[in-house]
Amino acid sequence: MATEAHGEAGKAVGMPQLDFSTWPNQIFWLLVTLVVIYLVLSKIALPRIGAVLADRKSTITNDLAAAEELKQRAVAAEKAYNDALATARTEAAKIVAQAKAEIQKDLDAATATADAEIAAKAAESEKTIAVIRDGAAAAVAEVARDVAGELVAALGGKADASAVTAAVTARLKG
Repeated sequence: MATEAHGEAGKAVGMPQLDFSTWPNQIFWLLVTLVVIYLVLSKIALPRIGAVLADRKSTITNDLAAAEELKQRAVAAEKAYNDALATARTEAAKIVAQAKAEIQKDLDAATATADAEIAAKAAESEKTIAVIRDGAAAAVAEVARDVAGELVAALGGKADASAVTAAVTARLKG
């Protein structure tokens, strides 16, 4: 009998999951475990995950909307910048043109003033040159009379002042 009990005990040894006598107990605990897992997941874990996903989705949607708004602002700012740049270039061109016109006007006025001063100095110089020329001609005539008189006297002749003057005057006129 001991060997029979040991033999039956030897039959009972093996995997308990495959022992049909323990299946109702295993099925009960399987169902309890599945119900507990279902309740934990449906009441605690899944609502939290859903809330996090909803928050992420709303954050992404808000960020995309804000990015689109900022993009529109950037496009508007770029357009305003380009318009301002074009206006500034136009204004700069006008200012340059005005400055060139004013400089040209000042240059023309300065040139006219300089031309008038040069003309006045040239006229004054011509008068001075005429006076000097007349003085030089008179001095040359006087020196020529003196030299001619001295030459005639040195050659042994008597120099008549009126004859020397007439000869010098005739020679100077050409």
